[in-house]
Amino acid sequence: MIRPYIENANFEDTGFSYTLSLISGKYKMIILYCLMEFAPVRFNELQRYLKKVSDKTLSQSLKQLERDGLVSRKVYPQIPPKVEYSLTERGQSLMRVLDELCTWGEQNRP
Repeated sequence: MIRPYIENANFEDTGFSYTLSLISGKYKMIILYCLMEFAPVRFNELQRYLKKVSDKTLSQSLKQLERDGLVSRKVYPQIPPKVEYSLTERGQSLMRVLDELCTWGEQNRP
């Protein structure tokens, strides 16, 4: 039975849709997981971890995660430039969701 409030609901207005909009994409969840495990992480370290990601794709994903308040970027004023990425408090709060995905995967892997 469909509940009346769901019949008139718009998927885009749900919390599920909002969460997906923040973490969708090929690399965003992997970046977040990497930052959870190894933070702070430099750009080149993320590239090595993700293997086949291009500079442009990784940079775009990091900018989107930073824009959405999940990742912080710290630039050190030195030559050569040094930039480190880490999870914000908001990003850390999302780790419970990713942990549950990991747990489900471990329990249901064939």
